[in-house]
Amino acid sequence: MIRKLYDWVMRQAQRPNALWILCVVSFAESSFFPIPPDPLLIPMALTRRQCAWLYGVLCTVSSVVGGALGYYIGYALFKAIGMQILTTYGYVDTFQNMVQHFQEWAFWAITLKGLTPIPYKIVTIASGVAHVDFVTFMIASVLARGMRFMTVSGLCWYFGEPVRHFIEKYLGPLFFALLVLFIGGFIVLKYS
Repeated sequence: MIRKLYDWVMRQAQRPNALWILCVVSFAESSFFPIPPDPLLIPMALTRRQCAWLYGVLCTVSSVVGGALGYYIGYALFKAIGMQILTTYGYVDTFQNMVQHFQEWAFWAITLKGLTPIPYKIVTIASGVAHVDFVTFMIASVLARGMRFMTVSGLCWYFGEPVRHFIEKYLGPLFFALLVLFIGGFIVLKYS
């Protein structure tokens, strides 16, 4: 099943509209969508290495713009939409701690949490609820998301085919490891 899913994603990465899908997923993940753009960014960057840096930049820009929507949800629409998003993902209990951290250490908290497997939508909504200075929020978001996506793109560009062969050879264990990281991000957020 994982092999079929991998093959499907690789085919999607070669489609003409893949770039738009990447941007939409990156935008949505920063404000309300549960799945990060990495499962599409990596195969796209491996399939067309000459475009890896462009994909990283577009993923970053889309994520930061989506983060602005997440910030707005936290700032102005928290009761109507933000609380429902947090409830859906099970983050209501730890959310207040995050808001307090953002009020005290806005730039560094956003930057560090933006690099982790913690879903970025939680970071953006918390920033809005904490009324973090919007310029500070945007600068920290560009830094965090840029470092994350440009690192992924750079690794795909630099290692190219050997990485693709490695992924294809160890697909099962890699999928399991990514799943553990993804779930671990939720757990860390829930209990931090």
